Amino acid sequence: MNTTVPILDIRDLQVKRGGVGVLDIPALDIREGEVLSLIGPNGAGKSSLLLVLACLLPRRQGTLHFRGATVASGNSALAYRRKTAMVFQEPLLFDATVRDNVAAGLKLRNLSHADILKIVPACLERFGIGHLSGRHARKLSGGEAQRTSLARAFAIQPEIIFLDEPFSSLDPPTRDGLIDDLQRILRETGTTAVMATHDRNEALRLSDRVAVMREGGIVQIGAPEAIMNQPRDEFVASFVGVETILSGEIVKAGSGTVIVHVPGGDIEAVGAMKTGDRVVCCIRPEQVTLSTGASQEGVSARNNFEGKIVRIAPMGLFCKVSLDCGFFLTAYVTVPSVENLTLQEGQSIFASFKATAVHLIRK
Repeated sequence: MNTTVPILDIRDLQVKRGGVGVLDIPALDIREGEVLSLIGPNGAGKSSLLLVLACLLPRRQGTLHFRGATVASGNSALAYRRKTAMVFQEPLLFDATVRDNVAAGLKLRNLSHADILKIVPACLERFGIGHLSGRHARKLSGGEAQRTSLARAFAIQPEIIFLDEPFSSLDPPTRDGLIDDLQRILRETGTTAVMATHDRNEALRLSDRVAVMREGGIVQIGAPEAIMNQPRDEFVASFVGVETILSGEIVKAGSGTVIVHVPGGDIEAVGAMKTGDRVVCCIRPEQVTLSTGASQEGVSARNNFEGKIVRIAPMGLFCKVSLDCGFFLTAYVTVPSVENLTLQEGQSIFASFKATAVHLIRK
């Protein structure tokens, strides 16, 4: 991935729909070869931003540059759009065979019949649908249709591909397989991709960077690890899966660590803030370890609390355990660990987490 040259950038973007402001983004650079995911709740502006970047939605204000050149309306936008492709949540396929659907963009670009005969089979095989070449689009499953839509988009060898919730209507096994294939193909082709999704796990698997959107703006952008573990505010923290968010005040500071008093207890955290500062403590559930009194020996974490299990909620491969430790704390525990510890609601248990597991946000 080229981390220095923006292939696409926008400045001072404002968009209104029906007289209501839907986007207000001062600046956004998209780097060549990267995968950028736009995440956020419904109505945050993810799809609108994709449509603007694809020149499918007019800008009320702002500039769009592709490789440093301004993209305006008319021929400028048309030339730019021919270098991009867009894949929607619901595959928009022609009433034709899979082969003809994948060839559609190539025919519009007046490629020779010989070139089309080379490109189309390769794209079909790349997405694992070579055996469906002659099948009619109406007879495809949801996953097959989306693979056809993606193959058609990649067939034109776009410099940028825009993906609007491309996996949300698929069942989990189909979605997982398609995400793996798309990740591989993006890596092989080096295609720049911008994807809108509400699923943070999709963003983590595919992205070089993640942009969190809220009410038409970008509130934080960065590497997935930074977004997940160093959220900028309580909204971002909550959206990216921080289950424990506690407001408190620093009552002791020094040597790179602080003690934060929260209602119900004191928490030690790594930080350089000073006594009296108001902060928010963010603790991810996977950072919390549970143990019985007998198994607590040797626990090196700086934060140890006895609590009562309020609720155990099965989440598939793990369980979400909600605790009352004087403050509410959430832990993710594997199913075997739940069984080994014989966890049950109402049980007293010890919870621990490291000082480095606490992310502090200054209020």
